[in-house]
Amino acid sequence: MKKFMIVFVALFGAAVAQESFKCPDDFGFYPHDISCDKYWKCDNNVAELKTCGNGLAFDASDPKYLTENCDYLHNVDCGDRTQLEPPISTPHCARLYGIFPDENKCDVFWNCWNGEPSRYQCSPGLAYDRDARVCMWADQVPECKNEEVANGFTCPAAGELANAGSFSRHAHPEDCRKYYICLEGVAREYGCPIGTVFKIGDSDGSGNCEDPEDVPGCEDYYGDLDLKSIRKSELLAGLQGEGRKKGTNKGAAASS
Repeated sequence: MKKFMIVFVALFGAAVAQESFKCPDDFGFYPHDISCDKYWKCDNNVAELKTCGNGLAFDASDPKYLTENCDYLHNVDCGDRTQLEPPISTPHCARLYGIFPDENKCDVFWNCWNGEPSRYQCSPGLAYDRDARVCMWADQVPECKNEEVANGFTCPAAGELANAGSFSRHAHPEDCRKYYICLEGVAREYGCPIGTVFKIGDSDGSGNCEDPEDVPGCEDYYGDLDLKSIRKSELLAGLQGEGRKKGTNKGAAASS
């Protein structure tokens, strides 16, 4: 009982010390001593305790304490400020604010703002890495099940394909535009540029992206889309991009 009272008094004393925070200056934003999602707002030398949104933390990196900024937890170095408000969850959101992986699909993640989730999906062959919080090759994401990597496609065994070496290309069984690349036995899913489909090559494990009319069985892949206009617009966009780069280089050279 005596030990309990000592602990209680110590905690009560720490709480009182925090609640009686004295502003170092007339105006500013100061981190809470023990909570990462709380901070003090000082206005005219009067302190007000504030709490960031659930899933956000107070960014105390401004040495002048003039910035009021709550950011995603993973973006803030909390240091010794380890306490957080209990999580408030909604469907797909572990907290009201944050970026969270999907519960079932490793290539899907959710960006949650005030409990409202927005769904994002990685490009073919990629999966959401929970630590780096970016899309990476699916085979490099530990949480990705084997059957989810490249949709369960299995690369040929070493030496099974003649003249293929450690690198080979393979058609997707259902989608003309997609194909797999096997690199040292690891399968990764790719997609051909819009307007083209994957054509199996003459030798085992080879192939390239070609016009649909040149690939038997994939002639109608794009339906009624005007592929000539699509290719022309992409070509023009590429030429304009090159023109902008050249113009930028000329401007840089002239200003130096």
